[in-house]
Amino acid sequence: MAESSRVVLVTGGSKGIGRTLAERFRDAGYRVAATYRSGGVPDGVLGLQCDITDQEQVEAAFTAVEAELGPVEILVANAGVTKDTLLMRMSDEDWDTVIDTNLTGTFRVVRRASRPMMRGRFGRIILVSSVVALLGSPGQVNYSSSKAALVGMARSITRELGVRGVTANVIAPGFIETDMTAVLPDDVIADYKKRIPAGRLGVVDDVAAAALFLAGDQAGYVSGAVLPVDGGLGMGH
Repeated sequence: MAESSRVVLVTGGSKGIGRTLAERFRDAGYRVAATYRSGGVPDGVLGLQCDITDQEQVEAAFTAVEAELGPVEILVANAGVTKDTLLMRMSDEDWDTVIDTNLTGTFRVVRRASRPMMRGRFGRIILVSSVVALLGSPGQVNYSSSKAALVGMARSITRELGVRGVTANVIAPGFIETDMTAVLPDDVIADYKKRIPAGRLGVVDDVAAAALFLAGDQAGYVSGAVLPVDGGLGMGH
């Protein structure tokens, strides 16, 4: 099968990095579906309203993709939330909300995607983490923990499923220009740029390019890797 005709599922595809991922895979000729909780997905992408913390909704989303496009061959697990606050102020709910989506929700979609991948002896699992997973960040004990856990997930999947032609890798974006960073004060952005060897924030296409590489046939021998897309911010970690 030509790699560009494969079926891709992007979680959290309504905005930011996830929306651009869906668009770029679509533009490259892949058959693309994307989940969303609110809003919508780009034109030419099969939209699936799905809360990945709900197993029944996850099952329904995959069933819909299989009926419309075929089995998911490439999974880009991008959906995530934040509940930032300092450790001493962090409630159990703040912790649970982030872990349930970013870690447990990712586990649910990966587990469901792995079945047809194993049968087809081909699969690309791409987990979107963050530079803070290994660098740490004040006020993000919950978020950084959830994203760091994805490294162990990808490497364990690699050891389990590698012999079946399934790869599992992690992309760790740094500070990326999105709607969230657009509202930050200029002095905060300037401070970020001082810390980044590249001297600039990343753009969503930087992340999309990494995902397209990991999804392709040329990356078939790359598995269990963490690919930083952070301008050098987290190097050495």
